[in-house]
Amino acid sequence: MRHMKINLYIGAIRKAAAFIKKRAPGFTPDIGFVLGSGLAKAVPPLEKTLTIPYRDIPGFPRTTVPGHEGKLILGRSFGRSVAVMQGRFHYYEGHAMESIALPVRALEYMGLKTMIVTAAVGSMREKVKPGHFTVLTDHINLMGRNPLRAFHEEEFGTMFPDMTQAYDPRLSKLILAVCKKRKVPAHSGVYVAVGGPSYETPAEIRAFRALGGDVVGMSVVPEVVPARQMGITTAGLVWTSNMAAGLPGAIQNHGDVLALGARVSDDLRGVLSDLIKAV
Repeated sequence: MRHMKINLYIGAIRKAAAFIKKRAPGFTPDIGFVLGSGLAKAVPPLEKTLTIPYRDIPGFPRTTVPGHEGKLILGRSFGRSVAVMQGRFHYYEGHAMESIALPVRALEYMGLKTMIVTAAVGSMREKVKPGHFTVLTDHINLMGRNPLRAFHEEEFGTMFPDMTQAYDPRLSKLILAVCKKRKVPAHSGVYVAVGGPSYETPAEIRAFRALGGDVVGMSVVPEVVPARQMGITTAGLVWTSNMAAGLPGAIQNHGDVLALGARVSDDLRGVLSDLIKAV
């Protein structure tokens, strides 16, 4: 039964990659971006674009969260091929971890080597204010599940990937430099991943702070872990949508997340454009 599930899973990845290749012959993504909540308008300027709704791609889950467009955008910029996931999938939506990982794996099958994930986060540090960015240095997975569990195949990489540098230091340093050049407030920090969809309690935030967390969210890890397993150079650039529960000014409302996301999208769009040129 387990062997059959793995074969079906690999088949689904290959079908997804083959479908995208058929729609975009010869396209090999040099860099990929995953755009999180409220960032639909942060797609960097691209030429010769092709947009494919997730619903058309075999094996891709469906997005159900407001603020996630559910489109794969392919294009060219500064001589590089770029793939943008305009919206992502979440564990709290009921998707299996391996399903969330499938689009990342499909893009790697197409040749993806560098990926930058974005997301909305709650800040657990007073200096990291709403609208600020944080470049991830590490994560703490408290989602209760690892995306590699039960679906291993040698072509994915080792079963036990090293996560010492899950977020590439050189790429992260470059992102910070681009943010500084554009005068965008940016910090470095540790991401705490939780299952959601409820916001965290003040007691949980106190615990996460004590563990060394700086920002908290409900995504990122299910994409980063399989990406690193497959050898994709990965970085995380998240934006503060709210102060976490128990901190001064804390507001827990997804509508506010989307509203602020629309305002920070211009900054992020510029940062991502510069990164395409610089990476």
